[in-house]
Amino acid sequence: MTDTMKSGTAAIPAQPGPAEAESVRGSEGEEESVRRKGNGEHRMPAGVGGGEGTVESAAGPVGSAAAAADSVLSAVAGAGPVGRPGERATVRLRAGDPEEPPRYAPEWLQLREGPDAAARAQDLLDPLRIRLANQPGRAGGLAVHDLGCGTGSMGRWLAPRLDGAQHWVLHDRDPYLLHFAAVASPRSAADGSPVSVETRRGDVARLTPDALSGASLVTASALLDVLTRDEVFALVDACAGAGCPALLTLSVAGRVELTPDHPLDAEIAEAFNAHQRRAGLLGPDAVTVACEAFAARGASVRVHPSPWRLGPDQAALTEQWLRGWVGAAVEQRPDLRERAEPYLHDRLAACAAGALRVVVHHSDLLALPRPAGGTS
Repeated sequence: MTDTMKSGTAAIPAQPGPAEAESVRGSEGEEESVRRKGNGEHRMPAGVGGGEGTVESAAGPVGSAAAAADSVLSAVAGAGPVGRPGERATVRLRAGDPEEPPRYAPEWLQLREGPDAAARAQDLLDPLRIRLANQPGRAGGLAVHDLGCGTGSMGRWLAPRLDGAQHWVLHDRDPYLLHFAAVASPRSAADGSPVSVETRRGDVARLTPDALSGASLVTASALLDVLTRDEVFALVDACAGAGCPALLTLSVAGRVELTPDHPLDAEIAEAFNAHQRRAGLLGPDAVTVACEAFAARGASVRVHPSPWRLGPDQAALTEQWLRGWVGAAVEQRPDLRERAEPYLHDRLAACAAGALRVVVHHSDLLALPRPAGGTS
C-alpha cells in the first residue's frame, strides 16, 4: 500500500457529513461545489469493512475465498467486486439511465489504490512536468481537473509529485465519494506548496469545454474504457478547448496473465473483453481511440504500460478482481457458467494459498497539446 494508505488517509468514511467538510446538497446531475475547510489535519471516520487489510468478500475474508464460487452471478465494469446484500453501490456515469449498472463501490476503490499507485507510469511524469513548468500563467498555480475522481486516489498520487501551488477540481456524480475525496486530499505539493481542492458533482460522460475552463491539466484513472466513442471524443474536445495536457491512466488493455495458467484462461479473457465492449463502450479499444482523437487535434501522445502485478501481498484485491472478471465473462456468455464455477473455485483457492500470480495489463496516456506558436 502507499504511504497515504498506511497513514490512514484512505479509510472510507462510514457516511457523508462529518465536520471536516461541508455537506453536498442539490438535485441529481446538478453541478455542485464543495471546498475543503482549513489547512489542518483531518481525522478520518472509521472505514467501511474494517479499514485497510480487512475488506471482506461475499464469502468473507480472503482466507475462506474458495467457499463461495457460486457468486459468479453479477458483475460491474472494470472487473470490480461482485455486489453483496447491504453493500452500497456507487458511481453511475450517465444521469437518468436506470439501466446503467453501478461502476465501483468505495470499498473496491480503496482496495485498488495501492496497486494503482504502483502501476501508474512514472515515465510520463517528466514530460508532463516540463510542459506544466512552461505553461503561460503558471505563476498563479496549477488548476487540475480530475474526472471521475472516485475517492480521490489520483490526487493523492499525483499532487505530491508535482511542484508548485495546485488547486484540484474533483468531478464525480456520487456525493459520498466526493466528500471522501475532499477530506482525504493531499495538503502539499512536492516542494511544499499548498494544495487546495473543490468538488463538482456532475456527469463526466457529458463533459463540455466550459467545465474545463482555465484548466492547467486534466487527469483521470480507469475512466476511458467505460466511455463510448462519442464520449471519448467529447472528452478530447474539452481538453483541446482548454489547451491543457491530459494524463489518463489505468485504462484496460485487454490482456491478463495468470500463473499458473489454466486451459480456460483465454476463453474467460475473451468473454470479459466482449463484456467491456457491450452497449458501445470502448473497453480495451479506448486508448487507441483516444490517441487517434488527440492526434487529430494536434496533440502529441505518449502511451506507457501500467500493469497491476498481483501476488500474495495483494490477495484481497486479486480475489475481488477474480470474482468480477469471471462474473463479467459469465454475464456476457452464460454458456460458460458450468465451467466457470469450478474454475473460479480453483482460482480462489490458489489465491488464498498464496499460489496465484496475476498481471492485469493497463495503459497510461499523456496527451500534450501543441503550444501556441510552436510544436509540441
